[in-house]
Amino acid sequence: MRLLVTGGSGFLGRRVVDQAVQAGYQVVGLARGDGAEDTLHGLGAEAVRGDLDDPRSAERAFGAARAEALLSIASLGSGHAETVVAAAGTASIRRAVFISTTGIFTTLEPPSKRVRVAAETTVQKSGLDWTIIRPTMIYGGPDDRNMCRLLTLLRHVPVLPVPGGGNALQQPVHVDDLAAAVLRAVGAEDAVRKCYNLAGPEPLTFREVVAAAGQAVARRPRCLPVPAGPVRGLAGWYERWAARPRLKAEQIVRLTEDKVFDITDARRDLGFHPRPFTEGIRAQAQLMAAAPAKQRERGERGERGERGERGERGERGEYYERREGPSRSG
Repeated sequence: MRLLVTGGSGFLGRRVVDQAVQAGYQVVGLARGDGAEDTLHGLGAEAVRGDLDDPRSAERAFGAARAEALLSIASLGSGHAETVVAAAGTASIRRAVFISTTGIFTTLEPPSKRVRVAAETTVQKSGLDWTIIRPTMIYGGPDDRNMCRLLTLLRHVPVLPVPGGGNALQQPVHVDDLAAAVLRAVGAEDAVRKCYNLAGPEPLTFREVVAAAGQAVARRPRCLPVPAGPVRGLAGWYERWAARPRLKAEQIVRLTEDKVFDITDARRDLGFHPRPFTEGIRAQAQLMAAAPAKQRERGERGERGERGERGERGERGEYYERREGPSRSG
């Protein structure tokens, strides 16, 4: 089968493309720039130039790809859903898998949520044989910008301030497990016209996440509860003044939300069997410790890919706008 992948040069996209190539699929990745094209070629995929910001460019690229199925990994939060659906229809691509996010279930109402909900509606009303996959926070690998930051921090600090106390539940999902499920969805007839929430095997409190991450780097960090309100206020002030804020007020509030999802249907229809968080975070810490040069190389490739295929950060799941991400994210 010949697959067209949008967002194939980013964090999740690279894993999907790599697994697809290894499985024998013919893969064509949409590339907006040289960096994305180089990344796709390095993974053994073809590349076709196109820009989702330009509907005519996207239509030409989708037609040139001559694909039988679409993996739309580029963020649905970028406002490109109508362009992608229209281009797929014009190119006679009927089977399509879209990556959304469990972040649409947040009790908050950020503008990005409205965009993503509208995007899902566009997909569901289309004539495509669609599947929508919504990951939680995605982690894993030396180019992960969520847990890598936490692991690095825990190597150096014995006490971690935790807004709200760290008792809210979340289910991080490993990027390799998610990529495998995305690829399986392409050929899963039972998955057509269905939505799936993909998460880790069990919910963990943020305190448990920190403890597992600390154990992975041979540390025993102590969580220090701090009031979420004042921290949110400080984060909001920082967000307003920083040119490219690394922390947003929304992130603080999200730490106090439970993010728990049933994955029974994904296990049944997609053969989704995610690894325990303790196993995944331990492997990630080992990768970071054993191959720092390779880590830097992969991180640089990721940056080029994201500039080359804007919007792919969406696969960071719930955290990707804050960057959310998310990861691009729980």
